[in-house]
Amino acid sequence: MESLYLLIPISVVLVFVIGVVFWWSLRSGQYDDLEGPAYRLLMDDRDEPPRARRNEGDGSKSGNGAPDA
Repeated sequence: MESLYLLIPISVVLVFVIGVVFWWSLRSGQYDDLEGPAYRLLMDDRDEPPRARRNEGDGSKSGNGAPDA
């Protein structure tokens, strides 16, 4: 029974703190755009075109890791 004298005020303070944090998040606009970050993740920010692959027979280095002689 004595533990309730400690647990009830702690739980009331905890609920109050959670309410204040939730109210602050609403006022600061945390929930204004819920879909934007999901679409931004899928968007590609790079505007450069894909590079063409080099053919191995055109005299360029093959890049196989072997030293040139």
